[in-house]
This record gives sequence, structure tokens and C-alpha cells, in this order.
Amino acid sequence: MLTDSDITALLLTIKLAVLTTAILLLLGTPLAWWLARTRWRYKFLLEAIVALPLVLPPTVLGFYLLIALGPNGPLGGAMLQLGAEPLAFTFTGLVIGSVIYSLPFVVQPLQDAFVAVGRRPLEVAATLRASPLDRFFTVAIPLAAPGFFTAAILGFAHTLGEFGVVLMIGGNIPGETRVLSIAIYDHVEGLEYARAHWLSGGLLLLSFVLLIAVYAFNRRFRFARLQGSAL
Repeated sequence: MLTDSDITALLLTIKLAVLTTAILLLLGTPLAWWLARTRWRYKFLLEAIVALPLVLPPTVLGFYLLIALGPNGPLGGAMLQLGAEPLAFTFTGLVIGSVIYSLPFVVQPLQDAFVAVGRRPLEVAATLRASPLDRFFTVAIPLAAPGFFTAAILGFAHTLGEFGVVLMIGGNIPGETRVLSIAIYDHVEGLEYARAHWLSGGLLLLSFVLLIAVYAFNRRFRFARLQGSAL
């Protein structure tokens, strides 16, 4: 059975995943749109930076974030000068680390979705005197709906399972930075396998359900588009 500490870790993890996903969608959408539309010859450099968390060991990313957010780092030092506490070992620090670590899981599906929209629908909307902003919100976003759904699910699910990054920059502070992945590690380290099974099994089931939702939604969207094109 779950303890009060496990429930607190669960709620904290959900809060972290929701905030991270919302921030990533807000920041990742214009970035993905620009990457999909630009013809800048060096955009591959920015794409490599966005994709870096995919190949970078989480502990390495977490270490450098810890340096940056700590009292002697640029961000942590700036917070001290403003009279605030450094961001390391705080929930805010976890959010910053999670946003950076899950960035490619949101930006890449959105970029692929915007590329799939193509230029033709936007050109047609332009001939109808739709402004660039109108074309983005009324044409590009609806047509890229599967990409948004996929990005939100992947960003949320990836944040749920973070361990290395959150451990490095957040530690293991109950009610503040102790998320589910760290709680599972604590149970395993304490040979409390039954409790570890409860938490691990729950995350496994949730991850599986989220992936089913992604594939089902994309399949239904493609089918609807095929029907629409046939008409």
C-alpha cells in the first residue's frame, strides 16, 4: 500500500509534469513553428541543441544545471543578488530542469506536425486575406492537432519518469523535490519491494495507457483526413 509520503510524491510529480508540459507547449510551439518554416542554412545547429537531452546522460545535464542554479552559478548568483534563494534543491529548480530535459519530446513532434501541414493550405488562406496570425491559429494549429496531442503526452510522460536530472538538482526533500522516481529508488534501496512494485506498476500502466491514447488519436485523425479528402 502507498504511504502518505508516497502520495505526496505522486501529487508533486503530477504537479511537476503538468507545469512542465504547459511551459513546453507555450515555449516550444513558436520554436517548432520557426524550425519548420525557416530556411536558415544553420538551423541544424539549433535542432542539435534542442535534441541534445536525448543523448546527453541525465546526470551530466543535472550536474551542469546544479552548477548554474547553485549559489555560485549564474542563475543562482543572480537570485541571491535579487534577495531570493538559489534555485537548486527547490521545486522551481525541478521545473527548470524538467523543461530543458523534456524539450525535444515536445518540440520535435510539433516541428514534424508543422512540416506535414505544408505550405499549400497557408498559401490558400493567404489568398483569402488571412493574416499570418490568423493562418497560424486557424489553419496550422488545427491541421497540426496530432502533433500537439503527441507532444503533450510525451512531455508529460517523460517528466513523470525523470530521475537523474531531478536527483542532481533537487535532491530528495520530502514535499519539495521528492518525486515518484526518487521514491521508488528509496523503496528499492530499503528493500521495500512491495511498495516499489505499487509505484512502478502504476507508472508502467499509466505510460502504456498514454501511448495507446497517442496512437489511437493519430490513427483516428489520419482516418478522418482520408475520409475528408475522399469527399
